[in-house]
Amino acid sequence: MNLINKIKGFEILDLLNQANQITLKNHGDTISLERAIFLSWWCDKGDCAFCYMSTQKPLIKDPQKARRRSEAILAEVEVVNRMGWNIEFLSGGYGSFTTPEIRSLAQEIHHLTGNPVWLNIGITKDIDSYGEEIRGITGAVEVANPLLQREVCPSKNLDDILEMLDLAGELGFKKAITIILGLGETVEDLNYLFNLIEDHGINRVIFYSLNPHKGTPYAQKPQPASLYYAGVVAATRIRFPDLEIITGTWIDNLANIGPLILAGANGLTKFPLFSMFGTGKGRRVEEEVYWAGRKLEGTFSDADRLTGPSYRRDLEPFVKRYIKRCLNNKSRNED
Repeated sequence: MNLINKIKGFEILDLLNQANQITLKNHGDTISLERAIFLSWWCDKGDCAFCYMSTQKPLIKDPQKARRRSEAILAEVEVVNRMGWNIEFLSGGYGSFTTPEIRSLAQEIHHLTGNPVWLNIGITKDIDSYGEEIRGITGAVEVANPLLQREVCPSKNLDDILEMLDLAGELGFKKAITIILGLGETVEDLNYLFNLIEDHGINRVIFYSLNPHKGTPYAQKPQPASLYYAGVVAATRIRFPDLEIITGTWIDNLANIGPLILAGANGLTKFPLFSMFGTGKGRRVEEEVYWAGRKLEGTFSDADRLTGPSYRRDLEPFVKRYIKRCLNNKSRNED
């Protein structure tokens, strides 16, 4: 029975067991915590049906005011790095930052963390402007079925995204895609995803589950079932044993974490870090990883890792604000 039929036949536990063994053999027993760093709350496109930014575009009169200060961005990176988290990618809506600005930030982050960063900045032709500060390029595919993708993301042409990723590969960069489950896809649409990964040599897939936002067409849609989500991830892991898989779940679905790890996840993302650090919800993530038989890289609870001077003096006030938020959470939860 093929992988898709196993999901449809409710043989998901078998898929999880097989995927878990493949993951342990090919990737080891560690799980990373991943943090997307947003550069702006503005997007020129602003018409992806599921996206929070689509509800904000009519409200933002001056896109420049939606840009984050570089000091705040770098301070967030510094605190995340102290916690042992990875930078999932730098993410900026279309038209929010110029290529030189993004490269400058990426160079600073590379210097700060010692690691090159992923970019998720929309469809760009300027990939050859980047250098060793970049690990790879992420294409926000969201849905691999071309017809549904065109309906959900009318201004993000799938062929243009794939052309960008192919160019990235030719220039020596790694290639990633994002996929959101719960947008109306079917299990059979895994065929589109598998073909896309194989045909374009994708190195990394980041799965998210739908987060229904008020004011979008998906506001009343349910999030995908946990075992459906895990089954899709497991089938992907079995089909592509060496693929890096990152999975995102929301704060109201932390019980997804254990099954997603057993399904083949290498890392976890989509957490509101600074409101979860030092809280029961943060410790719940750590417990989920523990009971899945994995070792966690990074922390939600070790405040000692937050101490120390900033690597740049002008960032110190911004760093202290992030640390204060974390310590206030911890203090409130200990009272």
